[in-house]
Amino acid sequence: MKVLAAMSGGVDSAVAAALAVEAGHDVVGVHMALSRNRDRFRTGSRGCCSIEDAGDARRAADVLGIPYYVWDLSETFEETVVADFLSEYEAGRTPNPCVRCNEHIKFEALLDKATALGFDAVATGHYARIEVSDDGAGEVARELHRSPNTAKDQSYVLAVMGPQRLARAMFPLGGFATKDEVRAEAAKRGLSVSAKPDSYDICFVADGDTRGFLRERLGSKPGEIVDTSGTVVGEHDGAYAYTVGQRKGLGLGRPAADGKARYVVDVQTSTNTVVVGPAELLSVNRIAGEKAIWFDGVLDALSSDDGWFAAEVQVRAHGAPVPARVRAAGPASDTMEIELTGEPLRGVAAGQSVVAYAGTRVLGQATVTAARRA
Repeated sequence: MKVLAAMSGGVDSAVAAALAVEAGHDVVGVHMALSRNRDRFRTGSRGCCSIEDAGDARRAADVLGIPYYVWDLSETFEETVVADFLSEYEAGRTPNPCVRCNEHIKFEALLDKATALGFDAVATGHYARIEVSDDGAGEVARELHRSPNTAKDQSYVLAVMGPQRLARAMFPLGGFATKDEVRAEAAKRGLSVSAKPDSYDICFVADGDTRGFLRERLGSKPGEIVDTSGTVVGEHDGAYAYTVGQRKGLGLGRPAADGKARYVVDVQTSTNTVVVGPAELLSVNRIAGEKAIWFDGVLDALSSDDGWFAAEVQVRAHGAPVPARVRAAGPASDTMEIELTGEPLRGVAAGQSVVAYAGTRVLGQATVTAARRA
């Protein structure tokens, strides 16, 4: 197959490209330039897609003996991922930019461009597995599964890609159980990134100061912090900088009457008000989601007469899955209804991604619109 290897400049994507080459594919490496600042440098382990990363990707491609290109996707990245990040926070929701990057950049802009250029698939360094099955009648099903490396599993942020894009994706690291194994593979092949530290935090907020980034882009918007009775207990510089479940950085002027810690329980953008309350108000067992994406065969195989089926759901990239019953709703099955059947979840915020699993298999994904306690 003709394969486009997305090379970020890190060890994972370099090894993924190497494995694609060794599998006999015709591989071309490409680095996605996502920052508008061409002189931006990496800060330790923070951020990615810097000028150093582009150089590291080029050196890895040279070692592998494959063609290498840099594609400027910075405008698309700004108009989709960054714009969504800002608009969601401004609306009082809590977005996951990694989910949107996979949706709009890696498995939309990159994959669509690769397809137009005649590539059969895109290979990335994500930690997830694709399982292929044949029903015996010529129908091939592709399933997205968790990685055996539970600490690095990225199936949660990949669930948004859906079945059509999954059909044109490759995850060569799917069988690796530890990051040390991947680093050893890189060292064995003479790849200089074998000891390069992992990137973390939001790539376009390289200094880790999300609140400062939002203030710079959205401006100062002073308002009140109130408790659940409406009593003013503090002030803020912009409701957009707060998220449901937040405890730190509230700067409250007076303690709660019972002396217990207070958390953000609501962000009311219409009045620019942040509401705080006790921890018990954060517990929910009903979740509604929109823009649902279901993988092939899931609804037909699992749904009962009333549409419900048993699953586990996860609402954070490295959160623990919890048992639930799930069903598709809406005229096009484009919404997801969830009822937790075990312990409630805490601090579920509108804008988060919720992913349904059956064991290691990803069933579907949606964006949270509401969460409540029955």
